[in-house]
Amino acid sequence: MKFKLTPIIMAASLFAGACSSSAEGPIIEKTDIKVENGLFTPEIMHMLGKVSDPQLSPDKSKILYGVSYTDIGQNKSNRELFVMNTDGTGNTRITRTPQSESCARWIDDTRIMYIRGGQIWVMNADGSGAKQVSDVENGISEFKLSPDKKSLIYVSEVKACIKPTDNYPDLDKSSGRTITDLMYRHWDHFVETVPHSFVASFDGNRVGEGVDILGSEPYELPTLPFSGLEQLSWSPDGKYIAYSCRKVTGKEYAFSTDTDIYIYDVASGKTVKNITDGMDGYDTEPSYSPDGKTLAWISMERPGFEADKRRLFVYDIESGHMKDCTAGFGYNVDSYAWSDDGSTIYFNSCVNALVGLFSMNMEDNSVRRITPEDAWFDFSGVQVAGDRLIGTYASMKMPSELVSVNISDGSFAQISHENDDILSKLKDVRIEDRWMPTTDGKKMLTWVVYPPDFDPEKKYPAILICLGGPQNTMSQSFSTRWNYRLMASQGYIVILPNRRGVIGFGQDWTDEISGDYCGQCMRDYATAVNEMKKEKYVGKVGAAGASFGGYSIYYLAGTHNGMFDAFLAHAGIFNQEQMYMMTEELWFPKWDNGGAPWDTNPVAARHYSHSPHKFIKKWDTPIMITHGEMDYRVPVEQGMAAFNAAQMMGVESRMLLFPEENHWILRPQNSVHWNREFFAWFDKYLKD
Repeated sequence: MKFKLTPIIMAASLFAGACSSSAEGPIIEKTDIKVENGLFTPEIMHMLGKVSDPQLSPDKSKILYGVSYTDIGQNKSNRELFVMNTDGTGNTRITRTPQSESCARWIDDTRIMYIRGGQIWVMNADGSGAKQVSDVENGISEFKLSPDKKSLIYVSEVKACIKPTDNYPDLDKSSGRTITDLMYRHWDHFVETVPHSFVASFDGNRVGEGVDILGSEPYELPTLPFSGLEQLSWSPDGKYIAYSCRKVTGKEYAFSTDTDIYIYDVASGKTVKNITDGMDGYDTEPSYSPDGKTLAWISMERPGFEADKRRLFVYDIESGHMKDCTAGFGYNVDSYAWSDDGSTIYFNSCVNALVGLFSMNMEDNSVRRITPEDAWFDFSGVQVAGDRLIGTYASMKMPSELVSVNISDGSFAQISHENDDILSKLKDVRIEDRWMPTTDGKKMLTWVVYPPDFDPEKKYPAILICLGGPQNTMSQSFSTRWNYRLMASQGYIVILPNRRGVIGFGQDWTDEISGDYCGQCMRDYATAVNEMKKEKYVGKVGAAGASFGGYSIYYLAGTHNGMFDAFLAHAGIFNQEQMYMMTEELWFPKWDNGGAPWDTNPVAARHYSHSPHKFIKKWDTPIMITHGEMDYRVPVEQGMAAFNAAQMMGVESRMLLFPEENHWILRPQNSVHWNREFFAWFDKYLKD
């Protein structure tokens, strides 16, 4: 159930897509933010600039990037483009329009391309001379230029369902959907179209007619719901495109993670090879080496498991030999990039709840950590600029900013300063890392975020955060959905355990949650709370969580024996039996639950016997339930059932539903509303 957002731009693009500006109306841009008494609020959180998608110019001297600004009154965001020197000087805003600009890329050192209003535009790097160069009927969501800049790949939508007029031409006003197979809805929409990738010529002034890489094949390219053009790679000579695709549909798609790496011949317009045939897990994110002799990609081994180790594989084009370069490295490889000479691959990896930068020597596959182990940041994105790496970094205290990292010694410098002014006006919070002994004799890293002006002689309410996924990580990230600095700023101690199942502590730690939702993970939660309750400054304790974290809340509500004083569950799994038959990506519950509700194997039988809804008679603690009605990963009926059951049991309860939101609450006013209700609920039950 985890939701992987790679590359880092994904979170920003999802937000912008949910709240995009219209073609008309006032321009949304950076505004003065009023801070009262140093208090960090939901409104301030949303009004911070959201920095994303840095792109190095061909000569490595400049960085092109975007910043999204939010107007809560308009309930919209708008993304604008900036250019700066790689040392952070000469920062210049180059767009100022009511529409968002995205996917901005360099054509050469003086011109750029980008998407506005679903079409490709070009302009000079100083912002002058903007003109539209594409006219694709269904619009374009992303593009990627060929190495010689004479062609490009773009993503557009193609039809994927039966329309009423297909069978009954006279029923042009019917809204009925004819459904004959599974995967008819995904994430937050009914599947009426799917993305395909097209190859088109580009002469500098016009995008030619696109050729569909998949032709008439009914698959997704890139794969839904979160993949982008990181799933396609041009060969250096522009003759081939490597792409990742799951070539199954319907019921088979719903149960499969078998995504393969294919080679497409641009001249013939045909896919000529599947280089991962027989590898049945996820194979994604292909990238050619600079000399075109080698192809790298990310591979998961076990079919049906979406949180398996992300291994870095390389394939020799001439010999066909392939190998796992990370067999001796115990952690995941996230985004990665080749060095200019192909001798090294640089990558991000989460180790002990910190996402750092690493290098791999391609001769002997030795791995070296570049960023310091004590750098409490998450580093994202990897682009090579001579002796430095350019990307973004963030922490629980600050949203993403551009960062430059020295490859040799790991020293780093922030080179954008979009939010320095407002952050300097806010009262700081203190973050602590605690390694807690678990009930099975291991150690668990728990982050603790303390309120501003924390005084250990006073008593504070605390909130345990139950992480979703379940295979995510409590790392140094900054989010406008669940923001731990914001929670602490409202006077709470925030407890963030990296309990069993999270990524970043080795694959064995991750694997220990599959088939055991009700076991060691729950004991790890209890460990974190019990350890913190030993401190005299910890008062009443609540618990909150989303998705699997919501499952955790519902389960703890029936088993906690007075440990908690209030609960809040967002988009949580309440009835595992119903959930299995209502969610869309069925490979996930099949793996993590041990099978279907009707299976008799011991893992599945235990899992479903411990579904939270079976403990409702023991619920006795106030609980608030929130859910998006367009959530098809954990359908809204799960939240409604939990609320209805709580009401029938006489448990103090409250429900907040958002008709136009999915698994996440993204729209600015909805998010502010959600946060106000969140704090009002816990203030009522945790603050004396």
